[in-house]
Amino acid sequence: MGSPRLSLVALAVLFGSITAQAATTAEVLHFWTSGGEARAALSLKQAFEARGGVWDDAPVAGGGGDAMAAVLRARALAQVPPSVAQIKGQNIQEWAEIGSLQGLNTIAQQQNWDELLPDLLKETVQYQGNYVAVPLNIHRVDWIWANPKVLDKVGVTPPQTWDEFNEVADKIKAAGIIPLAHGGQPWQDVTLFEVVLLGIGGADFYKKVYLDLDQDALRSKTMIKVFDQMRKLSTYVDPGAPGREWNLATAMVMRGEAAMQIMGDWAKAEFLTAGLKYGEDFICVSSPSKGGYIINSDSFAMFKVSDPEQKAGQQLMASMLLDEEVQKDFNLLKGSIPARLGVSLDGFDECAMKSSEDLLLNEARNTVVGSIAHELVQSGAVRGAFLDVVTEHFNTDMSSQEAVNQLAETVILAD
Repeated sequence: MGSPRLSLVALAVLFGSITAQAATTAEVLHFWTSGGEARAALSLKQAFEARGGVWDDAPVAGGGGDAMAAVLRARALAQVPPSVAQIKGQNIQEWAEIGSLQGLNTIAQQQNWDELLPDLLKETVQYQGNYVAVPLNIHRVDWIWANPKVLDKVGVTPPQTWDEFNEVADKIKAAGIIPLAHGGQPWQDVTLFEVVLLGIGGADFYKKVYLDLDQDALRSKTMIKVFDQMRKLSTYVDPGAPGREWNLATAMVMRGEAAMQIMGDWAKAEFLTAGLKYGEDFICVSSPSKGGYIINSDSFAMFKVSDPEQKAGQQLMASMLLDEEVQKDFNLLKGSIPARLGVSLDGFDECAMKSSEDLLLNEARNTVVGSIAHELVQSGAVRGAFLDVVTEHFNTDMSSQEAVNQLAETVILAD
């Protein structure tokens, strides 16, 4: 017969295990795996655990989130979804439409989300007027990140127009330095594309192409100019670009191997995580445009689950994400600005300040536009059409006219 003391120990261990399992828990599926992103995610984890929750981390590597989206689809089909997932834009609408998301109206009303959120984000995280997700941040996509030491060495300044960009890039290339750090993945190619689309066409043209899928705009001479500029950009990247992750391209700028990167302000988090200083080691410049602001925003959505502890975790998570301190701590590390209105930007850097100022300016002009590369606008099928054609053009000798024709035809089939 076993020792009574051992039996008591075993019971204590068992009881402790049961208690741990009964904790308010959230399994969080996300794709924040780069250095800066991981630090930002950790701030959310710490805030959640400080409120008594257990954060069950489920990261999926792969910038842009396509790999994570595939995991989410597989788990949802198998009827074992995570309780919390990082999704955004049209994906929120599509998951809500098939009834997969937990409604959040009760918490939204208690915390007065209608007053806390900008209109554009409210539209993004609502389905048929009901809240089904919580926005975490506002990222600006149309940035150039540059190494000022490299620019000084070559004797050039940050470009203000696309013609200037080409002139600067040619000088940098002639000096034996890679002008444009780039990761050759479809979502990164389309990030370049939409930045050029805004820069050459302007916000109204951008909306005709991305929101209206207007055939005249898609087949226009302006669109040919966009693809012509994309061809120029393809000559400024190095042969090692295909398949490269975005944060590795950022590291090329850090090391001075490349002069510039066109990427959203999550890139800033990589510079800061590496201990680099704004103005000395890196600078941010709005990409050349006629005015506009391409927005990207991360959100957490709660998938319908049956486990009561996961349900409790969802409620705790949803109730904390728009807290002012949580918003500030997360966005300082993520490189973005808060989704919640009125959060103090004390302690934020010059890039964040400019992002906030430009957002307000472009909201007043109605020239804030959503990103298709980052899934804020259009269906997955339409996004896929842009990914396919833009990437093929960028990596082959396809002419601009061929790209325009193929994109216009493919979009009709996908819509």
